[in-house]
Amino acid sequence: MRLSRPPQRYDYIDDGAAIYVDSFATIRAESSFDHLPADAEKVAVRMVHGTGQTDLAGDLVIHPRLIAAARGALKSGAPIITDAHMVASGVTRARLPRDNEVLCLLRDERVPALAHDFGTTRSAAAFSLLADRLEGSVVAIGNAPTALFHLLEMLLDGAPRPAAIIGCPVGFIGAAESKEALAAFADDHGIDVPFLTVRGRRGGSAMTASALNALAQEKE
Repeated sequence: MRLSRPPQRYDYIDDGAAIYVDSFATIRAESSFDHLPADAEKVAVRMVHGTGQTDLAGDLVIHPRLIAAARGALKSGAPIITDAHMVASGVTRARLPRDNEVLCLLRDERVPALAHDFGTTRSAAAFSLLADRLEGSVVAIGNAPTALFHLLEMLLDGAPRPAAIIGCPVGFIGAAESKEALAAFADDHGIDVPFLTVRGRRGGSAMTASALNALAQEKE
């Protein structure tokens, strides 16, 4: 069967490349990135693009070494460790510099029992199963505040340190607090891991995957 496009009845841009160019131009016109590290602008633009919220830029907090640390880790072949399959699915594999592993153990058969034993969520417990992969990894948490709190507690307990943490869990219970804990982690505990986060309740898989895709490859 031969397919044909229906008659175009609406006035809209339908060229994919032009949509990207115009979108990024609109974002830069409507957002301010002056408070962020200079090398973080493209990552911030991607995150705004992934959410459609130009005011997101004002809530972003990005460590001055985040871009270099995350990109360096990915270029060296480090894995990406995520809290949710939605985050993992949002990673554009073609942008990864070394065909990096994207790991999420949420569906691992050991997780439910471990979560029960720990008295926490499955998203949090799954991180304990990946403790031996944390060293030099890029961690991306987009859904579960409990996973971010659990990771920070693992680090306080002596777990290997990731190269970078993208901490953008979404929600009304614990999300804002977990991200504030991440932003204050170095000052409060002397453990300085480069990080990216967004203050408040906003976050989610699309936002987190957008950050990862921008970190994986500088090209917009």
